[in-house]
Amino acid sequence: MSNALVSIQIIPKTKDGEDVIPYVDEAISLIESSGFRYEVHPLETTIEGNLTEIFGLIENMNEAMIRRGSSNVISQIKVLYQPSGASMDQLTEKYRP
Repeated sequence: MSNALVSIQIIPKTKDGEDVIPYVDEAISLIESSGFRYEVHPLETTIEGNLTEIFGLIENMNEAMIRRGSSNVISQIKVLYQPSGASMDQLTEKYRP
């Protein structure tokens, strides 16, 4: 069972002010290949899973931005840690049609 929801907005500093979208696409691709349940939203992506494992994924995402050529990366993160279980569905079910 998942014990955390983590929302991340990754903001890489690009070379010569190039578009960040290819960087963000790569970060989302890493999330997708991780096997975690996730939802992409306009300003952030929410990941559902084990907190320790998600933090490892975030580390990998930041390292991938550097390998791609970013000189630094800002990762804005929001965390809900709930040992008894946490899910996106549980928090948003009353808002879904």
